[in-house]
Amino acid sequence: MRMLPEVVKGTFRSKYFFFPACILLGWWGVVQCQSQGAADDEARAFGAQYQNLHDSVQYLGKEACRSCHADIYDSFLQTGMGRSFGEATLTRSKADWQGKHVIYDEQLDLYYQPFTADSALYIREFRLEGRDTVHNRVERISYIVGSGQHTNSHLININGYVYQLPLTYYTQEGRWDLPPGFEKGNNSRFARTIQTECMTCHNAYPTQVAGSEHKYHKIQEGIDCERCHGPGSLHVQEKLAGKIVDTSKGPDFSIVNPRRLPVTLQMSICQRCHMQGNAVLKPGKDFFDFKPGMLLHDVVSVYLPRYEGDQSSFTMASHPDRMMQSACFKKSGEQLSCISCHNPHKSIEVTPSVHYNNACGQCHTQKDPCSLPMAKRLTAQNNCVSCHMPKSGTSDIPHVTITDHWIRKPETEKSKAQRVFAGLASINEKRPDALTTATAWLQYFERFESKRVHLDSAAFYLEKAERKADKQAFFEAKVHWLYLKGDAPGMERWVKQQADAAGKATGWTAYRMAELLLQRNQQEQAALYFSKAVQSMPYQLDFQLKLALSDAQAQRLEPARKRLEKLLEEQPKYVSAMANLGFVCLQLGDDQRAEYWYRRGMALDPDNQAAIMNMIGLHLYRGKKAEAKRMLLDVLKKYPNHQQARHLLQYLSENA
Repeated sequence: MRMLPEVVKGTFRSKYFFFPACILLGWWGVVQCQSQGAADDEARAFGAQYQNLHDSVQYLGKEACRSCHADIYDSFLQTGMGRSFGEATLTRSKADWQGKHVIYDEQLDLYYQPFTADSALYIREFRLEGRDTVHNRVERISYIVGSGQHTNSHLININGYVYQLPLTYYTQEGRWDLPPGFEKGNNSRFARTIQTECMTCHNAYPTQVAGSEHKYHKIQEGIDCERCHGPGSLHVQEKLAGKIVDTSKGPDFSIVNPRRLPVTLQMSICQRCHMQGNAVLKPGKDFFDFKPGMLLHDVVSVYLPRYEGDQSSFTMASHPDRMMQSACFKKSGEQLSCISCHNPHKSIEVTPSVHYNNACGQCHTQKDPCSLPMAKRLTAQNNCVSCHMPKSGTSDIPHVTITDHWIRKPETEKSKAQRVFAGLASINEKRPDALTTATAWLQYFERFESKRVHLDSAAFYLEKAERKADKQAFFEAKVHWLYLKGDAPGMERWVKQQADAAGKATGWTAYRMAELLLQRNQQEQAALYFSKAVQSMPYQLDFQLKLALSDAQAQRLEPARKRLEKLLEEQPKYVSAMANLGFVCLQLGDDQRAEYWYRRGMALDPDNQAAIMNMIGLHLYRGKKAEAKRMLLDVLKKYPNHQQARHLLQYLSENA
């Protein structure tokens, strides 16, 4: 028995008076938990029969499948998954690259232009003052992500570090625009990192550099066979050895066939990528750990916000969640699954609508006919999906329409009550533990909506988790909570109380401890934890930067300079490192080198406030007060509330 997700509501500290749902379980809730636990154990036992779940079995890539499964291989390459990722070429793109399209970001006063030269694809960022170009940055595009059915987005690879570029082509409307999340003043330009969670859903598994979040040794092209069938080395080895299984009589346990799995395990495969939201990894797990044949919630629990009232809004990758809310899913005994309607080996672009109508007809026979008058049915071409799964825009991706997988009777506008936030729900785990739920609230605050009440909810579940959770995992979650609260005194006390756990802290936890300890003027202790963060994640560039700044604050200038120079060897376009390296060079008396790094940083990012203010400081160091005043006026024109610039300009005016 598999049950629908339960909404985990806010605590009594919220605007609305909610008791957490988990304390209202009662006897029936205990029975449900036991039933769910037994069902999960049964599913795990079934999945464990597949030998390619073993850690010794390797991923080979989709080419290894081609020789035996050529027809499926060729058709799969035409699907959205098969075309999900690849090198940036004109043939991969659905967009117009003639250079005539220019997108303007009014908030940042920056223009973006896609163009091609010598068959390579580029993006130009520029700024105008009158008719003069005062900023111009050109980057060659490394990868295109997205099949082009809805979008093509664009990535850049800088020495293995992958970032999203600030330009997306929206295929359905045939238009260029800023990418999702870059609008309304949130344009991160060339700095949005493509981390493991993103990369492992939009593509086959890459080979990631240990100790990094977005540096890769090797990146595959397109979601491949093994994402749904599991690693293939054992299967290939057995077939080459002549061990052939008659699958008409039973499964071949050397490779997962999703159609042979129980629906719970089937859905786990689809949910891994088609249910993106607030993904909470279980302690000790990462996004590479899930394999077909496993329960997804043994690796990650995915939370989405739930709303009372209007339910018409949904995110792009929420297909399983919407389907599971359908009466069709519930009345099927929760046996309806994604592959009840979809053939993952065939593109939906070439699948006729009658295929989906036939899927509906498996349950909705002549005994349960469509109630719509025939004339209206004919107007809709007798297409079930057009009425019961209408296309709609999404809440997170502009300029696209997709099919709503919540199968239901069409709603009227009158039935749509006001939309009110009700809480978070784990979509793939019925009864997540308290620590997982606490982490969900912390991540929701940090990534989506920074309301204090969400930290209160996190605190409630942390309190529930303290006695039962893994001690190290609980320590790190509480550090995260203290960090988001900005509670420096609380952090100092907690670190002292939990010295053993603090000594075992992972990269992000060590970083968070260091940041708040620095606010308490615990410079040596902060430097120790910045160092621990770097040891744990040496290719997390911001950790290296913070350790260098810690050295500089302690007047360890030569170690700081060397670390910053190594950072720029590692990532040559890291503007924050340039701004700080220039400052360290000036402290060492090398004003020429300081100017070099400031100007390099501002050429890449004309709005980098650290580089600009440091350049102003350099002008003052050289006695060039007029230049300093001119730059300060420019800063205040763009950032009227910049207090440091305002105070410095006032000082210069008073001491002219």
